[in-house]
Amino acid sequence: MSDPNAERRLAAAQDLPQKATAKAAPKADPQPAMPPQLIVGLGNPGAKYTNTRHNIGFDAVDALGKRWLVSLGEHKKFKGEFGEAMVPRLGSNKLRLLKPQTYMNLSGQSIRAVVDWYKIPPEAVLLVYDDMDLPLGRLRLRLSGSAGGHNGVKSAIAHLGTQNIPRLRIGIGAPRLPGGDRDATVSHVLGKFSPNEQKLVDEVLLLTTEAIELGLRQSLEKAMSLYNNREAVPG
Repeated sequence: MSDPNAERRLAAAQDLPQKATAKAAPKADPQPAMPPQLIVGLGNPGAKYTNTRHNIGFDAVDALGKRWLVSLGEHKKFKGEFGEAMVPRLGSNKLRLLKPQTYMNLSGQSIRAVVDWYKIPPEAVLLVYDDMDLPLGRLRLRLSGSAGGHNGVKSAIAHLGTQNIPRLRIGIGAPRLPGGDRDATVSHVLGKFSPNEQKLVDEVLLLTTEAIELGLRQSLEKAMSLYNNREAVPG
């Protein structure tokens, strides 16, 4: 007659070598970010918002279009101004530029229309927009994250269903009036750059173009490492 206790002891003993030699599985290397296929500048349509701080995302896309010879035109299906082209020196994928014309807090409608039409994953969308928490002349590139209070980004996250959307924030500085008054904030973001500020804006848009091109040629991670601590200097 077998002894149940002996059988249990034998089974436990047989397990011991496995437990002693078992090793934790090595962590997989993080996957590199996808190169952008759609670059979206966030802003508001209409002449009254042209060259305002809140529209610096539009200015960035215009700068890219000029450099890459991409003409943006009104596209009703996409609810925005849209253009695409091959830029051989930046890779083999066609690059697409978008300026939603839905107003800032509905930007996600336009982005989703393009993403659905071309089957672009959210991770291959790059949002470019203004940020009051960064001083004028600074950039900050991230691969994901919350909206940080930006209504255009909130809309993009809501319509794409994920926070895993790379974004490039362009600093516009905070209003000079203390206390965080809402009227002062609105006046600041919807105000135009002064002539002296515009000189710095021209340089930061050049940095923006360089950072995005590096992200396309090499990787967004490389662009982050080189440009997140760079500061534009007036020419």
